[in-house]
Amino acid sequence: MKLQSFLWIFLSTTLLSCKQTPPTEYQIIPEPQAIVYASGSLNLSESVKIAFPQEVVKEGELLKEYLLADLGMNAQTTEDGSGADITLQLNPEVKSANSEGYNLEVSKKQVIISSASNAGIFNGIQTLRQIIQKKEGGFIVQRGTITDAPAFSWRSFMLDEGRHFKGKQVVKQLLDEMALLKMNVFQWHLTEDQGWRIEIKKYPKLTEVGSYRDSTEINNFGSNLFDGKPHSGFYTQDDIRELVAYAADRHILVVPEIEMPGHSSAAIAAYPWLGTTGKQIKVPCKFGVQYDIYNVTDPKVIAFFNDVIDEVIALFPSQVIHIGGDEVRYDQWNASAQVKSFMAKNGLKTPAELQVFFTNDISNMLRGKNKRMMGWNDITGDKLHEYQSDADTKEVSQKLADGTIVQFWKGDSTLILNTIQKGYDIVNSYHEYTYLDYSYKSIPLAKAYSFNPIPKGLPQELQGKVLGLGCQMWGEFIPTVESMNLKVYPRIAAYAECGWTSPDKKNYERFQKSLPYFLNRWKAEGIVYGPLD
Repeated sequence: MKLQSFLWIFLSTTLLSCKQTPPTEYQIIPEPQAIVYASGSLNLSESVKIAFPQEVVKEGELLKEYLLADLGMNAQTTEDGSGADITLQLNPEVKSANSEGYNLEVSKKQVIISSASNAGIFNGIQTLRQIIQKKEGGFIVQRGTITDAPAFSWRSFMLDEGRHFKGKQVVKQLLDEMALLKMNVFQWHLTEDQGWRIEIKKYPKLTEVGSYRDSTEINNFGSNLFDGKPHSGFYTQDDIRELVAYAADRHILVVPEIEMPGHSSAAIAAYPWLGTTGKQIKVPCKFGVQYDIYNVTDPKVIAFFNDVIDEVIALFPSQVIHIGGDEVRYDQWNASAQVKSFMAKNGLKTPAELQVFFTNDISNMLRGKNKRMMGWNDITGDKLHEYQSDADTKEVSQKLADGTIVQFWKGDSTLILNTIQKGYDIVNSYHEYTYLDYSYKSIPLAKAYSFNPIPKGLPQELQGKVLGLGCQMWGEFIPTVESMNLKVYPRIAAYAECGWTSPDKKNYERFQKSLPYFLNRWKAEGIVYGPLD
């Protein structure tokens, strides 16, 4: 071989060997706001060392649990950062538009997660869980720096247990999956026509009577087919405390939803004097909007709400209490002489005005207890339903109480603009995009992913009034955990990214490539999931 040929081969081989291997891109849901890759990777052993100060001990211990459960890593924990493989740092200099933001740096020597808050540290941990790769003989993490914070402060999942009770272990699993996806609000729909699920000690019949029904409508609304099987269940106050604490450890706020003045048949079945007619009824087995509603003109009923709210507040640290307020049929109010007399005395022209008047009473009650009221956008008095007549909703001059959070679920998007212009904060839960009880034909994964909490055309200066989004698992036709999971997963991952990732950084193809981590996890946990488009 000629010397020139040999030299050429040698140089070519050397250059190729020196060529840097392109970084393995992270696959993370929700997608972080900024990622800068570096060459190479960090090697970790099974006996990884985690360092963290006492201020983040809960987060550090949870990281240790996650590494063992996810990857079989036996982590050792310490406050001494020297020689640590993973370090958690509270650092007030980590600036972010949101307190939940964090920085995550993977260098040649270690992983450092830093944030100005415990919640930010926790969110960084969820990202780290997704980027550690198990390899033969150990674990590796692609080097890089992540700077991250959520686009929206309210990223909620709602579970309706009024229709079908699920129980503590199911709720804990949902909270765990929410935490990994950085969702931070669990809206807990605990009272319904078909079941009252929270123990109220002053009114024991709410659960003795109201938590039980003797059958359940099946297949679809209006089928008039029933399974003939009793259904019951409720949470004791100790159960509630346990689950609220479990959520708090995962930086998830639990917002209770106690429905009023409609969706109240189970409570009226327990205490008939709460209803407008005063007649004894059964807990309904049929789904859909019921006729029985609270008599909000009776001082004794208002005292009942005060008592219930006191016990609810004692259980839930949340500054926000959700009162529902949706789908109220006004038939019984229209037929009641007592209600008509009350309306005339207070200058209320329509049942919709009465509802706003009552809602404001509850808002004032909550404000006096240092709480803030939230309700579905029916509480604004707008006509949203075909069963509401124009006479029921016209000329609503009553103004909804200041400070109310309006959860938008139905109606033209101009209603959002009108509500924001009146000064109210909004959580966008528009049903055509976020209702998990809808079929995958109605809301395929791609449509769920496309949802933007900021409605099209909302002026820039008003966009800050949109706190975020919610996705809702209504419980009528999910009698089993499997039937629920099929509806929730994988769409919950899409909603998580809608709430965390800036709309300009969303990419459905990239999102799909990041799903396998979750699909494998769900399979391992026995969670069945729906179609992936």
